[in-house]
Amino acid sequence: MNDAVTPLPTERHIAQRARWPKSGQHILAHHDAHSIVVYQAYRPEIGEYAIRHGRLDGPAFSLSRMSWIKPNFLWMMYRSGWGTKEGQEVTLGLRLRRAFFERVVREAVPSTFNASQAGYPSREAWQEAVGRSEVRLQWDPDHSPRGGKLERRAIQLGLRGRTLAAFAHEELLEVIDMRAFVDTQRPLAQDDDPALQLPVEHVLDIGT
Repeated sequence: MNDAVTPLPTERHIAQRARWPKSGQHILAHHDAHSIVVYQAYRPEIGEYAIRHGRLDGPAFSLSRMSWIKPNFLWMMYRSGWGTKEGQEVTLGLRLRRAFFERVVREAVPSTFNASQAGYPSREAWQEAVGRSEVRLQWDPDHSPRGGKLERRAIQLGLRGRTLAAFAHEELLEVIDMRAFVDTQRPLAQDDDPALQLPVEHVLDIGT
């Protein structure tokens, strides 16, 4: 594939699957020492503006609503139906400053209360933290290329307020148009198809 179709380094899915953790909560992502790529799928009005201008905060992008980002490409493909669901036709890779992403993860508050979670001794304490935080965190089942649930959990982060505004502009290093790549890989989205390529992803370890 040429760079227009493959805008990120890729590797066969079956090779990556062999090294990925099979269970547990893990941040799988395309990252380096300074940046990380997260994914979102938008309707054309938002996505094409971002591609043209290199930022998200265009007239159709709402900064008043929570926006969810996913560092795991396959989770994004599950959510968007490989770019076929209405309003999610434009898949973007969004390269962020890694320091910003790590700060967002550390500041995140879980979307649901769990009495066994550290840091929230009561539902009231968790609700107070939710009200203060601009970042929500969910660990959802990861999915195979065909959409089947896996034991491994994938992270998604909901951003609002000043954190969302920073994500949409000053912390956003690059907007990557993934549409052509998604189109070429969609017909290969079978669990064991040896031809299926995905962006190279490794576990991202965020220290406390």
